[in-house]
Amino acid sequence: MRRVFGIGETVLDLMFKNDQPIAAKAGGSALNTMVSLARMEVDSYFITEIGTDKVGDMIVRFLEQNKLSTQYICRYSSGKSALALAFLNERNDAEYDFYKDYPSQRLVGDKPEFQLGDIVVFGSFFGLNPIVRPQLLDYLNAAKKAGAIIVYDPNFRSHHLPNRDQLVSTIEENFALADLVRGSDEDFENIYGTTNMDEVYQKVNKYCSHLVITANSNGVFAFGNDFRHHYHVPVIKPVSTIGAGDNFNAGMIKALIDSEVYPNNGLSLSSENWNRLITYGIEFSSEVCMQIDNYVPVEFKTQFLQRVEN
Repeated sequence: MRRVFGIGETVLDLMFKNDQPIAAKAGGSALNTMVSLARMEVDSYFITEIGTDKVGDMIVRFLEQNKLSTQYICRYSSGKSALALAFLNERNDAEYDFYKDYPSQRLVGDKPEFQLGDIVVFGSFFGLNPIVRPQLLDYLNAAKKAGAIIVYDPNFRSHHLPNRDQLVSTIEENFALADLVRGSDEDFENIYGTTNMDEVYQKVNKYCSHLVITANSNGVFAFGNDFRHHYHVPVIKPVSTIGAGDNFNAGMIKALIDSEVYPNNGLSLSSENWNRLITYGIEFSSEVCMQIDNYVPVEFKTQFLQRVEN
């Protein structure tokens, strides 16, 4: 089986609606992606750091129960596992407050031996954080050298805007490391100050030629070598949008595996490959928006297979 590695921050998401707590879930962008892939029986590994506290133990048990390998998780004792308070508004979009107490030594642990055809996904502020960036680059450069496909999700939100000028060069360095970039229209407006999708692609294409932009009800825009297409999305009434983008990433990665896409001096996608990538992404993302969890339900695997086969 092909392997998928997610690299990112882990938090415990505490969700509030109308000032009342409604759920506590293991979260973090890469974690959400990887749990969904593990539930689809993809050979999945998670690279992260978690405290040796009760919250950390609870998260590790949850990952193991979902058959997501914890082999490369770094556990630390001089700090606490991170918390994210997610406040859902009337549209069920989330605003966050974070509580973090990390040790001075970060992301210290065993590194996998990456192989040709492995897939690695990373992103969010974890992909920009100067404290962990040297270690992150070690992972990414090793994966790239081995012939892995790298997927990058900038997840660059408005609260990062005060530091945008300092961070854009790092974001573009991540674009250059990636074979496929997927972000929301909001991400790219925050990064480049434009809502024109073609302008965004012109900028990203200097570093990475494969770009997917998700734009909520306005659909999905896909750009590649000699490929441009806009895809419509179904109209839904979301319960929560917290894991929407993360699960779009999971769907695309599952499509890369099902389509048997391997790097050949870079990533090459046919029109059929693109259509499957976006179709899977929309299916995964829509499913998660209809529930309070940040990942697809266990029974989604059977339902999904029935839909795509039909």
